[in-house]
Amino acid sequence: MSNEVAYDPRIEDQADQERGAAMQALRPIPRISIQAFCETESIANPIERAAADRRMAKAHVKVHMGGIATAIDFYQSAPTPNLIMVESRQEPKELMAALSMLSEHCDPTTKVVVIGHYNDVSLYRDLMRCGISEYMVAPISLADVIAVISAIFIDPEVAPIGRSIAFIGAKGGVGSSTIAHNVGWCMSNLFKSEVVVMDLDLPFGTANINFDQDPMQGIAEAVFSPERIDEVYLDRLLAQCAEHLSLLAAPSTLDRVYDFDQDAFASVIDTAQRTAPLLVLDVPHLWSGWSRTTLAQADEIVITAVPDLANLRNAKNLVDMLKRLRPNDPPPKLVLNQSGVAKRPEISAADFAGPLGLTPMAILPFEPQLFGNASNNGRMLGEMDAKHPIVEEIRHMAHILTGRGEIKGKKQGGFSDLLGKLRKKK
Repeated sequence: MSNEVAYDPRIEDQADQERGAAMQALRPIPRISIQAFCETESIANPIERAAADRRMAKAHVKVHMGGIATAIDFYQSAPTPNLIMVESRQEPKELMAALSMLSEHCDPTTKVVVIGHYNDVSLYRDLMRCGISEYMVAPISLADVIAVISAIFIDPEVAPIGRSIAFIGAKGGVGSSTIAHNVGWCMSNLFKSEVVVMDLDLPFGTANINFDQDPMQGIAEAVFSPERIDEVYLDRLLAQCAEHLSLLAAPSTLDRVYDFDQDAFASVIDTAQRTAPLLVLDVPHLWSGWSRTTLAQADEIVITAVPDLANLRNAKNLVDMLKRLRPNDPPPKLVLNQSGVAKRPEISAADFAGPLGLTPMAILPFEPQLFGNASNNGRMLGEMDAKHPIVEEIRHMAHILTGRGEIKGKKQGGFSDLLGKLRKKK
């Protein structure tokens, strides 16, 4: 009788979900220098992959081939970094002796992580007594690497960084900003959690109109005065839109040119994430250094598209690029908006989502009266008609993006149920 276990795809799916959840729980690493000395490619590879992860964007990582002996030679003439990671296949006694020699060349503030091949409790205790920060047993994953670094350099007493959700349209005029604002409002209203909406479209942003706000200051003051950015200054720039919702509004004027470096918004976003658990980034439809960096660093990305060919091409380009920029993160979420326009040829939901390899998070029908009335009155959709089927879909999106819900598979023309509800409503 064969002892082979039949392949069960559900086990692999569960493992992928667990790995994804573990990655999502990791916190960004501060600006530190890290050098690793590896004896095997199986250890060097996950460290190099971790170095390329968005959570390690501020850290400077260098991987060398060679173990402790190479590290000793290297630091005889070079200063030690904030963290040294060394792999060793030596037996415990030899390992302890080699680490003792390495310690003679290390600065007192340098942390050391040892990656060994012996799962030995006594060895672990000896290493901890000698001041080693952590002992990892091979094999290791990139999540293990980031988690260990995080445990050493991030104070567990410090409040966790807020979750950033970036919304971008596959094309101009597809409703990405409207959806971003309404999802942010729903999050604050449903979960009574502090939400900051940040309008990054400085010349043409509409968040101030949609929320019926006319603040004297906003995101422009933060971006053009990065040296002043801290929690207190940011709080003065925020406009209160609802009990748990604040807005960092765009000036929406053309009295200056808005050209930015690729990291122009980084300090503003970092500061906002320290003040609120949820940050909604309304990213305009453009491709520049700063928009690319903003999307690459966001915790979650939502692409809004209208079901036509130009949107499909642009969405495919975005999805492919984001997979390359964020290899260790889940793919972006997809929202199909303005579906079912009478007499307009359009691509079915299934045919649109298929080439992208995504299941739409929501498929919203064309409903100009609801959206137009809300926009003209400076109100959210939920304030205009809390029981409208589209509002129910937006609530569902809020649950998904906060980890409280899951995307449900949609059949071809999957918005038919929603259209049915709309017809009954009328």
